[in-house]
Amino acid sequence: MGLVIAISGKPGAGKTTYAKEVARFFNLRYVSSGALFRQLASERGVDLVELHKLAEKDFEIDRAIDSRAAEEAKKGDVVVEGHLAGWVLCDIADLKIFFTAPLEVRALRVAARDGVPYEEALRELKLREESNKLRARLLYGFDLDDLSIFDVIFNTNRLSKEVITETLKTLISKFVERRATGWRTCQP
Repeated sequence: MGLVIAISGKPGAGKTTYAKEVARFFNLRYVSSGALFRQLASERGVDLVELHKLAEKDFEIDRAIDSRAAEEAKKGDVVVEGHLAGWVLCDIADLKIFFTAPLEVRALRVAARDGVPYEEALRELKLREESNKLRARLLYGFDLDDLSIFDVIFNTNRLSKEVITETLKTLISKFVERRATGWRTCQP
């Protein structure tokens, strides 16, 4: 099977930006669980916060999205990005990378990205994160505060995009080189 990279992180930490860059640079497919979730919200005529609330009562929403992500990962040669990607793909992914930043920094980024007031972005991030934690625990037993399954964790607050991008390229290139010699990561 080809390379499988799972990228997770907190909303607004940059996981989508870096996942797309990694996929482009290494010529891998890009699959976004978040895009699937947003598409479902649009189809149902609700916003993200409302779909998160619905998903707390209807676990089939998350199961369908996570199942699709796992199917795509099993095909190989892919970067799968999503808040649960690292956990859901723990036994499939070759590399699991997590992105974080302080809540206030992420809220500023989301406010700028989405064109909403800071307070609204902050409130929405808090609600989404609590909903994600609750659903992950109830549905799968995952503790989203336990990042020990990840191979690498980036705090995107103080490092520039260029530094993180170059670090990712070097890290993944070295991993691919080492893997070509027959070495494999151990799975948790």
